[in-house]
This record gives sequence, structure tokens and C-alpha cells, in this order.
Amino acid sequence: MKPLSHKFPAASQLTVLIDSYFLGFENKESKPQKDNIEKSDSPTITGLALHLGFNSRDEFDLYETKGRFASALKRARLRVEASYEKKLHNGSPTGAIFALKSLGWNEKPEIKTTTKVLTTLKVKIIESGPVPAANEKEVIL
Repeated sequence: MKPLSHKFPAASQLTVLIDSYFLGFENKESKPQKDNIEKSDSPTITGLALHLGFNSRDEFDLYETKGRFASALKRARLRVEASYEKKLHNGSPTGAIFALKSLGWNEKPEIKTTTKVLTTLKVKIIESGPVPAANEKEVIL
């Protein structure tokens, strides 16, 4: 999917649109979002993508990964993650936990281990002392 370079003429215009999306959550008396979707209590990545005029999450993700708008969209994603993170301190954070996991958060830190693999192991047996008895008849008491 090729990014549409004409979607936003300048990064500053994109920043204004992003700020207007988040401002709606600060103003509780806001109107419904574009496309007649009711605004939730919290910002979401999908809601942000719709507000900015993207047709899919894939298109949003493509803009976020490269190009001149990547920085602004990454910062906007952080703002959404921050809102989920705040909900972890509320009474029932289950939805926020699910959302953060889907955004790449893990419950346990990843532990990276490095191991060295031996390619060759040589064992040399050195005989010392008396020869062991082959059977019990050879044992002298």
C-alpha cells in the first residue's frame, strides 16, 4: 500500500487535527465524531485514524512507520497509550490491559539470553590405577 503524500499538506496541519481529536476528550460536551461514530470516554487508535481521515488501520500504520508524518503519528499513539495506562489505576482495568497488550505491552519483561554453542568437544580417557574386574570371579578378597 503506497502512502498518499497529499493526505496532509504539512505536518503542522496533521498536528492540529491530532490535537483537535484529543481536545474532544477533554471537553465532555463534544459532538459525535466523523462518520457518525459516537465518541467514547477515551481516545482510541481507530477513532484517531477515522478522525484524521484514514480509510484503514493499515493506512494509518503505514504513515506512522515512515515518511514526514511518522513522528506526529507516533506521538499521537503515545497519547492514546497514556490514556489506557491511566485507566490501570481505576477499579476495573481489564479493558485497558487488553488494549495495551494489543499495542505491544507485555506483562513480563522479555529476558534475552545468549548462549555459546560448542561445535566440537574432544574427550580423552586416561587410564590410571588397577584395571577394573571384568566379572566377580576376578575379584580377590
